[in-house]
Amino acid sequence: MHIILEKQDEGGYTVYIPELPGCISQGETKQDALKNIREAAELYTEDLSSTEVKKRVSRVEILPAVV
Repeated sequence: MHIILEKQDEGGYTVYIPELPGCISQGETKQDALKNIREAAELYTEDLSSTEVKKRVSRVEILPAVV
């Protein structure tokens, strides 16, 4: 899975996992945000089978972009 970490202008960080729609968290520091998203992902996937998790992971492709 991939974790997207975005620094917010007003402070803190928003973090989400594209493979798990709606699995979003935040934190005042990077470390807090990463800890919080790990907990959120554990709760999110608690009721999913390993097959379902694998299907979700295979649907997302992260590519580098040059702007």
